[in-house]
Amino acid sequence: METGMKLLSVNVGRPRAVMQDGDADFTGIFKDPVKGRVTLRTLNLDGDGQADLSVHGGPTKAVYVYPSEHYDFWKRELPGMELPWGMFGENFTTVGLLESQLNIGDKFHVGSATVTVTEPRMPCYKLGIKFGRPDIVKKFLASERTGFYFRVLEEGAVGADDGVRLIERNNDGLRVSDVTSLYTHEKANLGLLRRAIKVEALPESWKSYFQHRLAKLAGSA
Repeated sequence: METGMKLLSVNVGRPRAVMQDGDADFTGIFKDPVKGRVTLRTLNLDGDGQADLSVHGGPTKAVYVYPSEHYDFWKRELPGMELPWGMFGENFTTVGLLESQLNIGDKFHVGSATVTVTEPRMPCYKLGIKFGRPDIVKKFLASERTGFYFRVLEEGAVGADDGVRLIERNNDGLRVSDVTSLYTHEKANLGLLRRAIKVEALPESWKSYFQHRLAKLAGSA
């Protein structure tokens, strides 16, 4: 994991109505950078919100983080498209925090808050609304540049240019990218599936999904 980890931008936004196939749809994916410091609470940042709480938000998805390093890839993939910080709906645009280097359960100080890594982001159709192209959902998942979520362990204030400091590495060694791989191209990796369901810090929804996958694989063996 890199030294010099930090926040480049803190982005928030309230849910808004957008037109989709002639109907109004509500989404919180539109985020804008904020100046100054913002209070990070158990469920989200002040000034932020999610529209569909059945799949977005909650304690394990309090903060969506997206590595700034991925923006160059998307500029090549989507030439001519403006990609300001917050374009992927992230709350934190970061430096030095990559899915292939972070373990589920790693703990960090960010500003005066304490957070822990919980899971990768799985894209939904609202990413297609934001980008104005439905194929972005498939491209996003295939890229495995998903970003990830933080759970808030201690509330505090955060702002752009705050350092991010690792305070505890999770020894289970399940990376954020491992979870994404199990969802995309490693669906039959029995060893990784068994490891994943033993990781206490992984949300129950993922463990249940992987247990179901294991049961199906055992039944077809």
